[in-house]
Amino acid sequence: MEPKMVSYWSIPLPEALEAVQSGMEGLSSTEAAKRLNIYGENALKTKEKYSTFRAFLNQFKNPIILILLFATIVSGLTGDWFDAQIILLIVLISAILSFYQEYSANQAIEKLKSNVQVKCSVKRDGSFVDIASQYIVPGDIIQLSTGSLIPADGLILVSDDLFVNQSVLTGESMASEKHANLVERDSSLEERSNCVFMGTSVFIGTGLMVVMESGSRTEYGNIAEQLTALMPETEFERGVRHFGYLLSQIMLILTLVVFAINVLLSKPAIDALLFSVALAVGITPQLLPAITSITLSSGARVMAKNGVIIRRLNSIENFGSMDTLCTDKTGTLTEGDLQLSGAVDWKGEESEEVFRLAYLNATLQKGMKNNLDEIIHNSRKINIENVEKLDEISFDFTRRRVSVLYREDGISSLVTKGAFSSVLEVCKYVTVEGKIQVKDAVLTAAIEKRYKDWSDQGIRVLGLAYKAGSFPASLSVSDERDMIFTGFLLFYDPPKVDSATTLAELKRKGVGVRIITGDNKFIALHTAETVGLKVTGIITGKELAVMSDEVLWKKIEETTVFAEVDPNQKERIIIALKKKGHVVGYMGDGINDVTALHAADVSITVDNAVDVAKELADIVLMQKSLAVLSRGIEEGRTTFSNTLKYIWVTTSANFGNMFSVAGISMILPFFPLLTKQILLLNFMTDFPALALSSDNVDNDVLKSPQKWDMRFIRNFMLTFGLLSSVFDYVTTFLLFTIFRESQGQFQSGWFVFSIFTELVTLMVMRTKKPFYLSKPGKMLAFFSVFLGIFTLILLYTPLAKVFSLQPIPLSILLMLGGLLILYVFSMEIIKKIFYQHAQKM
Repeated sequence: MEPKMVSYWSIPLPEALEAVQSGMEGLSSTEAAKRLNIYGENALKTKEKYSTFRAFLNQFKNPIILILLFATIVSGLTGDWFDAQIILLIVLISAILSFYQEYSANQAIEKLKSNVQVKCSVKRDGSFVDIASQYIVPGDIIQLSTGSLIPADGLILVSDDLFVNQSVLTGESMASEKHANLVERDSSLEERSNCVFMGTSVFIGTGLMVVMESGSRTEYGNIAEQLTALMPETEFERGVRHFGYLLSQIMLILTLVVFAINVLLSKPAIDALLFSVALAVGITPQLLPAITSITLSSGARVMAKNGVIIRRLNSIENFGSMDTLCTDKTGTLTEGDLQLSGAVDWKGEESEEVFRLAYLNATLQKGMKNNLDEIIHNSRKINIENVEKLDEISFDFTRRRVSVLYREDGISSLVTKGAFSSVLEVCKYVTVEGKIQVKDAVLTAAIEKRYKDWSDQGIRVLGLAYKAGSFPASLSVSDERDMIFTGFLLFYDPPKVDSATTLAELKRKGVGVRIITGDNKFIALHTAETVGLKVTGIITGKELAVMSDEVLWKKIEETTVFAEVDPNQKERIIIALKKKGHVVGYMGDGINDVTALHAADVSITVDNAVDVAKELADIVLMQKSLAVLSRGIEEGRTTFSNTLKYIWVTTSANFGNMFSVAGISMILPFFPLLTKQILLLNFMTDFPALALSSDNVDNDVLKSPQKWDMRFIRNFMLTFGLLSSVFDYVTTFLLFTIFRESQGQFQSGWFVFSIFTELVTLMVMRTKKPFYLSKPGKMLAFFSVFLGIFTLILLYTPLAKVFSLQPIPLSILLMLGGLLILYVFSMEIIKKIFYQHAQKM
């Protein structure tokens, strides 16, 4: 790795370019490839790269597994080495299975992430091309524009009203203006006005930069440990952690008690230790990390096929539990295909002058990429070769307008375009039939009425104004005054045909939709009414500006439309909804959506969003559509539900079996199951559990948001675990007291019954419905049937002797079959009572 450059901000640009052996033409592809080998990829090394070998070793880091391995080796050295080898083999195969699943999931996740990359416009071989940011190297020339995520540290070569948000490094909320100038060598990071830094983003304006440092040599890289602290836990992660604590307590108590009592009962200490540790292994859902990864990555793959890319897997839990979606209307509720339907004067009559001024403003302004400007520019071409641009006041979300100063035929003119009210407020005059008149109350009322009439029809309206005269060398906002109102620009974006259907579908799924838009309230209301969104309240940006948080919290539940809002107000709305207990998703794709995306529980954007929005987003839609999002919500809930199924079913079955084995071991003169039999049982039943990732989910589960409920899981485990134990004790009584089976026969019968109780528990408890009304997934059904058949065949193969199993008489099999039917019947009754009680809680 090359050493970090020192104080490059304090040397002249020619020297800085020479230092990185570059120029205004940038690098060649060949040279860039060489530098990539020298400097490495432009990425922070905050996390260790996924290591296959380390991932395999991690399968053995569980203390319980290590104790088991140690005790097994001791047992082998002091007694039956054959049995010890069998136990070691089972543990090894389990580890390989878990490792394989985790590895496959990780590969799938990495492949999905590669589908959505932040790219930069880089000058290679003399022309600008889009390149993934990880391949940027020192010496690269990068084009910057509004919304660009700055990929590395560098110096500004050219700037045009360039402001950068660098709060991630400095904590300053205000954007910093950037120029190609020299600063002092000892300047602080905030004072380096000629530098831009990795991780920051362009708030407004355009520019060129040369990369001076990349990867971990950047300022961001230097403080990566502080900046890359763990993200706040999701509810799902917190639930898994608390669940782990619960199981750890149960394991510890169970292991110590069973070991102590069996030693007191004069059973061999090593055997008692192996037995008690195997119980702890048996009660633990060992594959939970693998199951979670498999289920989430499997769900993410399915969602990707439907056009929904998951960038952060843990966001699927929030996606499944989301009950409120906030979105702009353009492209989601409407077609997003804006058309310029008119350039008209104050009377609403087509005006060539209005169009020409709008064309000049849209074509000459460079501050912010805007689809409205592209629409104006592409609608038809005008020859403006004799027009010289002098200066510009870029668009911002406070003024909501953009002004361009130009000279034509020796006359300097300022043309302003933007939100109607923002333009009208800086106008003192109006062009009326070619003459300039003072904007009086009558004219103002007539102009505002036309604006409202168009807005009520769903037409988006921009205002246009200009003035000629002498202007200062450098424009400021104060120059936008005493303007002449010239006319309107009319754009129409028809509602999507399926918007009403999609909104109704989201409502059925328990997701309420709220419109948050910068457009005026008339258009917002028209759109809402057209697509069938019930408007129960509307709040404008002006009203929000004077509204306290307490008042907003009271009104937020009854408000479905927020119009004329700025970026900070969007964030405030999201926070207020979260304060009221909602799990909030926000869908946005522009620089003005960044704060709201950051505040939301689920941040959603689209593939063509600005870089900083894509970098922040948890979920990226390949097309901006609520229909795609609705399908994604369904898949998210399916994924979350299948993850919870494993926890519910496995813990209750394992808890019941191990609780029974522990208790009965204190009654019988022998262990009800040998250590190797416990581990084999645990290993075999993991296969159907793995198939849960592709299981079918009942429609009623998909109809409402889901949340992690630790109390529910604990009650579920205890209720159905104890029910399982009751039947285990009945089985023990019948096998040992009535049929008076020997140790080998007893353990074989117990083993078979334990396998089948876990299988039927899986089938019965995977649904709230009676199990015969809910069709399981094909893989789950296959593995369950296969395992049942394999278990019975196992007793009659040479492997049976390896695991100290024996064939079971037909009378015993029939008795166990009868108990199994009674067990299923009992589970269905208890399940119905349990869910009825849970709904009342």
